[in-house]
Amino acid sequence: MSFSAVDMDEKAGAAAAAAAADEIRRLPAEVNWEMLDKSRFFVLGAALFSGVSAALYPAVVVKTHLQVAPPPQAATATAAAILRRDGLRGFYRGFGASLAGTVPARALYMAALETTKSSVGPAAVRLGFSEPAASAAASAAAGVSAAVAAQVVWTPVDVISQRLMVQGASGGSACRYRGGADAFRKILAADGVRGLYRGFGLSTLTYAPSNAVWWSTYAVAQRLMWRAVGDDRSESYAALVAVQGASAALAGGAAALVTMPLDTVKTRLQVMEGAAAARPTMASTVRGLLREGGWAACYRGLGPRWGSMSLSAATMVTTYEFLKRMSAKEGYFD
Repeated sequence: MSFSAVDMDEKAGAAAAAAAADEIRRLPAEVNWEMLDKSRFFVLGAALFSGVSAALYPAVVVKTHLQVAPPPQAATATAAAILRRDGLRGFYRGFGASLAGTVPARALYMAALETTKSSVGPAAVRLGFSEPAASAAASAAAGVSAAVAAQVVWTPVDVISQRLMVQGASGGSACRYRGGADAFRKILAADGVRGLYRGFGLSTLTYAPSNAVWWSTYAVAQRLMWRAVGDDRSESYAALVAVQGASAALAGGAAALVTMPLDTVKTRLQVMEGAAAARPTMASTVRGLLREGGWAACYRGLGPRWGSMSLSAATMVTTYEFLKRMSAKEGYFD
């Protein structure tokens, strides 16, 4: 190889390195686990995410009704039926139980997410991965560990809140509950701890890969959008929020579409009851859905879930990133 060719290769390598460095400079400054004031992070997080959960809860109630009710029905008709039968409070049935579980579940989720991301990212770079690949790998691994950790708390809460959401409705539980504590006692008496963790395996199977895809897609989408926007992070907080929100909504909508059949089966397993010898299994639940409406039955409630997950993702991520900056130790953003 001639000296001129070597010089050209060196110049090309230097240009590529400079371009990569410039792209990283324009990406939002990452707030990692070590930078956070943990007490502020968890207290502010509990307050912020409780508010977000309250705003999005009605869509979850409508989605659950659509998944459980045997005859196909439009989301608007289902919402109208809930309003006629129970009034506005019908859209918040089970919210107290859900909120009580949201705080510890979110705490576990955020702790697992941040600690995994902070550990895997640097390890991947040391192994020779490029910074973008290391970021995507760390986000995927963090999503899996966060989902598994949160399901330990969230599955019993999900079972209880969903039973409360649909009681009295077509396809809902025949047992009457006077609230979250009463539902907990009755489910425990009827099925033991196993009843509270009905659908745990399927929930993990649904949310672990979904979170891996979601967080890695979010990381990649952010890079692509920042490249398209071409805005300096230090000059535009509005651009930062817009890019994060759009990336999150895209990732959330895709995850909703991919995991919808699993979520429908999981919801039915958690809500439906039967005698000891006829308790629903995953296979019997799938067969029942296929008899009711073929594969389309597995996608009942897709509209509310897609909208809820996209809006939730955009809201949660922008709130989460804001929370991390609010919780950063003194001196990091001076």
